[in-house]
Amino acid sequence: MPIIKRYCSFLFYILFCITGSSQTIINGEITDQNGIFLSSANVTASEIENTTVLSYAITDNEGQYTLKINSTLDTLQIRVSYLGYAAEEKVVPNQNQILNFELSETDIELKEVQVKALPIHQKGDTIHYAVNAFKDQKDRSISDVLKKLPGIEVEANGRILYQGSPIQKYYIEGLDLLGGKYHLANENLPADAVSGIQILENHQPVKILDSLVFSDRASLNIKLKNNITVTGTAQAGIGFSPLLWDINLTPMLFTKKQQMITSYQTNNTGNDVSRQLEELTIEDILEDREDRSVHKEWTGIQQLSTPSFSERLWRDNNIHLLGTNYLTRLKKDIELKTNVSYLNDYQQQTGNTFTRIFIPGDTIKILENTSNDLFLNSLQGKFSLTKNTKKEYLKNDLELTHRWNAQRGFIEGNDSHILQEAKIPFSSIHNKLQWIIPIGKQLVTFNSVLNYTESNQKLEVIPGQFENLLNNHIAFDSIAQDVYERGFYTHNSVSIIKGYKKFTFTPKVGILLRNQNLNSRIYTVDNQEALANSFQNNLDFYQSSMYASLSTEYKNKSWKVRFSMPFKLQSFHAKDAPLDEKQKINRFTFNPRLSLTNDLTAFWKTTFSAGVENQFGSMDQLYYGYILTNYRNIRRYNSPIAERLRQNYRMLLRYRNPLISLFAHASYSFAHVKNNFLFDYTYEEGGTTIVETLIKDNYTTIHDMNFRGSKYFSEIKTTISAEASTSFQKRNQVLNGVLSEVRNQFIRIGMKTNTEITDWLTTEYKNSLSFIYTNWEGQAFDQIKNQEHHIDLNIFPAKNQYLGINSEFYHNNISPKNRSNYFLHLLYRYTIVNKKIDIEANWYNVLNTKEFTNVFNSGTSYVQSTYNLRPSQFILKVSFSF
Repeated sequence: MPIIKRYCSFLFYILFCITGSSQTIINGEITDQNGIFLSSANVTASEIENTTVLSYAITDNEGQYTLKINSTLDTLQIRVSYLGYAAEEKVVPNQNQILNFELSETDIELKEVQVKALPIHQKGDTIHYAVNAFKDQKDRSISDVLKKLPGIEVEANGRILYQGSPIQKYYIEGLDLLGGKYHLANENLPADAVSGIQILENHQPVKILDSLVFSDRASLNIKLKNNITVTGTAQAGIGFSPLLWDINLTPMLFTKKQQMITSYQTNNTGNDVSRQLEELTIEDILEDREDRSVHKEWTGIQQLSTPSFSERLWRDNNIHLLGTNYLTRLKKDIELKTNVSYLNDYQQQTGNTFTRIFIPGDTIKILENTSNDLFLNSLQGKFSLTKNTKKEYLKNDLELTHRWNAQRGFIEGNDSHILQEAKIPFSSIHNKLQWIIPIGKQLVTFNSVLNYTESNQKLEVIPGQFENLLNNHIAFDSIAQDVYERGFYTHNSVSIIKGYKKFTFTPKVGILLRNQNLNSRIYTVDNQEALANSFQNNLDFYQSSMYASLSTEYKNKSWKVRFSMPFKLQSFHAKDAPLDEKQKINRFTFNPRLSLTNDLTAFWKTTFSAGVENQFGSMDQLYYGYILTNYRNIRRYNSPIAERLRQNYRMLLRYRNPLISLFAHASYSFAHVKNNFLFDYTYEEGGTTIVETLIKDNYTTIHDMNFRGSKYFSEIKTTISAEASTSFQKRNQVLNGVLSEVRNQFIRIGMKTNTEITDWLTTEYKNSLSFIYTNWEGQAFDQIKNQEHHIDLNIFPAKNQYLGINSEFYHNNISPKNRSNYFLHLLYRYTIVNKKIDIEANWYNVLNTKEFTNVFNSGTSYVQSTYNLRPSQFILKVSFSF
């Protein structure tokens, strides 16, 4: 009996110790009064009437939290706080339990305390940036402010990235006026009219899909200060050396039911305003390329490569842009949108190119002094009708495009004088319909795309080229290339979206049809005599694809999984009757894709994706007769229809913490590609190139790594950004009949800082350093090193005055001259504050730098391009915002 008592006492003691040291787990969810989950809310557990925190948690994207508490207290005090909501407290027993909170919105009034708004804060899946926290005296457009925001980047062409990925939508007060052409608003919407910028994470733009199909993409929304906003930009400038002008008249109207941006811009100062017409959103980037109206330039003059520095220094232009964009809400959720633009741009290019082509056992050197005239004309119209409700989605886009571009050039070099003239018109009609409606307990989606394109191009070269190939080694006076292309494309599909618990299933069936016709001929201009059949094409290309796929999505509070299984039966048929060439293939393909996303914490997210894709060549990679693509390049694809098997793998890690204004991401991707033929390059004396194909299986591997991060320090009003990337590619090539393996490597590192040193001085510094290295069997190239540095000093001697000093430095290690290039620009602005009028004096290229040399490696050659720059020029501008 005593033994039993001692055993029971010992057991009771052990149980007491275990119980006393066990961990209490309290979890639950935090919502607002409408049941909306509150992400990144703070949850603490503490002693009653004591500030000592025993445990701490932050809610995830679904408002879930978990507290793990090691304490012997009988009761605990649980407190929940969230910006803009009244804090809630509950006293609960110290035991495992589920504890939910519902917070109420509130306004907090503090007496005798100056409240300063946070520059960045998060509410749910929306990150808010306060514009006034980042805007300084020199900023005029909202683009100037966006470039300073941590987590956001603005590329040279105006495309906006969030966490390294292009944004999906660009809204102004929740409306998508411009579609992908949002650069027009970015450059012309006054920053003073904007109160805030929102990043909408995991944004699903289609309301009826909001609870069924998850999205991991981000969109951007501009918040205006007033419900009815009449604003815009007006600017007129005149200058000299030569006579210069710069005019911009862009009025804007924003109400709850209507939005309008109309713009007329013209200048000859080098500012390429045509970029404001480019499609930039991820929706356009990811959209199937087969659905787009692509302007294919089959032929054209030899041009200088586009340099990688400020276009205002080298672009010699005379540009006119006229456009109007109007959106109206016919009803609450029905929108009608019209986007029409006309562009007229005349450009002159002058400079020289020195090319060293490395072939087995020899090096070919080509010197070209170039003088080109480019005439760019385009008229585009897009008309959209959208109904977007929680019960139905309907969108129809009709897009009409016509371009009539022309080119003229003169090249001097290698003891030759060559005149080139080209006409490159293009027309297209494109219509896309998407309709989503509920039928029973599932959603049914209908998609239809129709596209028609036409182009009639011509190139004339004096004197004639490729006499060895075209004229039995006898020189001739001139040569011309005619190309007529016509294409029709339709893609139609129907899918069903069915939700079951945390799963969404989307079976889909569709059919794709394409017909293209290519007629081309090479002839001597003197007698309009066409050359033999091998220099003509009369090709008909047909493609049909019937497919069925099943996409499955799974989502819980931390995991998002997407898996698709598309099966395709594809047929390709090419026929050129005059050349007696034809081929046909039928392929059954299976291209699975998998994507896994895990929200590790409220701040960390990781994504893994993998996929297999069968890619087939289109008509521009399959024609049997030669086409003269420029004066020293002639090619044909006497090969089977191109087939590529591509495997893609990608890992992505993201961190974003608005509480401390820190954003970062790192990614690694790998691709392995199998091809069924190689390009066979034959370089002749003088650098003329004949491109054919060699039927041989070959492989390409690509590795890409990327890191980007940015941090805002509110105490010193400084944003610091850093980036690093590297790419490695291995592939095969054939040069003058010799097969070899080529390895290319590219490395880039860079950083950027933006600092407000005092009320009267801010600075911006950015730099980048890049390395390009190529080698192939028997030939090693010198490593190309490029570096660039930009330093801006912004001085505010008074509230209405601004002095800007901008300096640029570029350096490469290859070119024998102009390795280092320096540029200096000055700007003085006087503001009549009560009139919102700016008077600016701009002095570009103060040092009158006359040339710039750029070097790049094409894989088989070094290309050294020297550009004749615009001279030092002065321009006086008067501008105001409405």
